[in-house]
Amino acid sequence: MRDIGSWFRQQLGGRVQKLSVSSGVSCPNRDGSLGTGGCTFCLNQAFTPSYADPSLSITRQLEAGKQFFAKRAASKRVRYLAYFQSYSNTYAPLSELERIYEEALSVRDVAGLVIATRPDCISPALLDYLERLSRRTFLLIEYGIESANDDTLRRIHRGHTFKQSQQAVCLTAERGIRVGGHIILGFPWEDRPELMRQADLIAQLPLTTLKLHQLQIIRGTEMARQYEAAPWPMPTAREYTALVLEYVSHLPQSLILDRFVSQSPPQMVIAPRWGIKSSEFDKLIQGRGG
Repeated sequence: MRDIGSWFRQQLGGRVQKLSVSSGVSCPNRDGSLGTGGCTFCLNQAFTPSYADPSLSITRQLEAGKQFFAKRAASKRVRYLAYFQSYSNTYAPLSELERIYEEALSVRDVAGLVIATRPDCISPALLDYLERLSRRTFLLIEYGIESANDDTLRRIHRGHTFKQSQQAVCLTAERGIRVGGHIILGFPWEDRPELMRQADLIAQLPLTTLKLHQLQIIRGTEMARQYEAAPWPMPTAREYTALVLEYVSHLPQSLILDRFVSQSPPQMVIAPRWGIKSSEFDKLIQGRGG
């Protein structure tokens, strides 16, 4: 298995730190285009750092992010990737997207962009621009796939199908742009055979990177209300580790694995509460996976 840290160092020639940025864009299933309220599992406060404040300019957010990591980077030169993380960061007019991306790239020591979005929020014109952009800087487009099961996507109110994910990944990769995917493991109606079927489908996509993480029940979400009304069994850390190892065994060796778990502020998490840091979990997976 190839890890993301060594891949970033290989791509950019040194230590790399991602800095989250809030672009201020929304999502089609939040603004009424497809729905309101967003995905049933999602609460952006659970994964957005304090320095990524959408009331600040892109430049000020990135400078605040640098200060946040300053102690850790004190003795080494670090290159940064502006990580447009919250909501759907291609869901705006192209002129506005160009403005925010170019502003991020103008900040000192920012070496590229990671742009998280939905598979239904791209267009030929946007891909034309991203293709040009990828020729002059590091660029990774990260699609929220979440599941290969359309019933799951309906249940969690994603508002798109797996076919749309397949099409978006392929169209982006055809432009020579690096493509990432994001998958959630642990929906209670997706059993082990279904997840291995999914792994085989994901393995066929022209992905550069892949993020996996456990389903988390986050306070204040629709899924939290569903869970509290009728709780379902959640995997132990050991069970989840075994699931990840089996899932990964279906994936190509060339795929760069970005992460295996997500860690939200403990006070926001209802379940599972494993008490294991994500870095410790990654080492556990890497050690058992060989």
